[in-house]
Amino acid sequence: MQEQEKKPIHIHPLTRVIDDMNRIFFEMGFTLVDGPELEDEYHNFDALNVPKDHPARDMQDTFWIKPNKNFGEKGDKLMRTQTSAVQIRFMENNKPPFKMVCPGKVFRNEATDARHEAMFHHCEGLLVAKNVSLADLKSTINTFFDKFLKKNVDVRFRTSYFPFVEPGVEIDVSCFKCKGEGKCQLCGGSGWLELAGAGMVHPKVLNEVGIDSNEWKGFAFGFGVDRLVMLKYEIDDIRLLYSGDLRLVNQF
Repeated sequence: MQEQEKKPIHIHPLTRVIDDMNRIFFEMGFTLVDGPELEDEYHNFDALNVPKDHPARDMQDTFWIKPNKNFGEKGDKLMRTQTSAVQIRFMENNKPPFKMVCPGKVFRNEATDARHEAMFHHCEGLLVAKNVSLADLKSTINTFFDKFLKKNVDVRFRTSYFPFVEPGVEIDVSCFKCKGEGKCQLCGGSGWLELAGAGMVHPKVLNEVGIDSNEWKGFAFGFGVDRLVMLKYEIDDIRLLYSGDLRLVNQF
């Protein structure tokens, strides 16, 4: 019998990046955790100190799922808008100190363009211990980028607001397409790509899950995995990752 020709195996760039991230964070001592994509309002919003009147709860951002009374379901469900909900579930069942990351799909009801999709991937990280500071967060982020990108990019931290951290920061890297000159559509003319939000865990979040915020401190961060794929492999449109076009996958 004639031996069949072996064909090369192509791994989707999203899978490659998630595997790389998991490996790097595992080497840094983080535990990998998973959680449900269909969430409840408490874990996705309430426990994360998101106010009842916060715009993120509106239909324009969140896919709400009505309960199925035939199965005895109570309360509205939603497709998680962030994997921070997994952090809440983890803290409910584990005592500090700990370090964990939770990569996974998230869903937001928004228009698609070169930088946005209704379904995309997040990787949230959390560290809770004693004597933790913003400097520890910055060191962790810089170490990750050094191991992950293996290329020279400028990284900046700028102040921002997130209900579940205080203080909060946005993490940007220089745009690979225009080399930070602000001359392309990908970065919107800013010269920077927003890749993550981060900050020190808000005391209310720790207290909500039974962790004494007077004794324990923590930092949290959340990466847009799809944008990391775009940055590492210089893909200038997020929609290409979900098009099913084998011309993209066959390059990897």
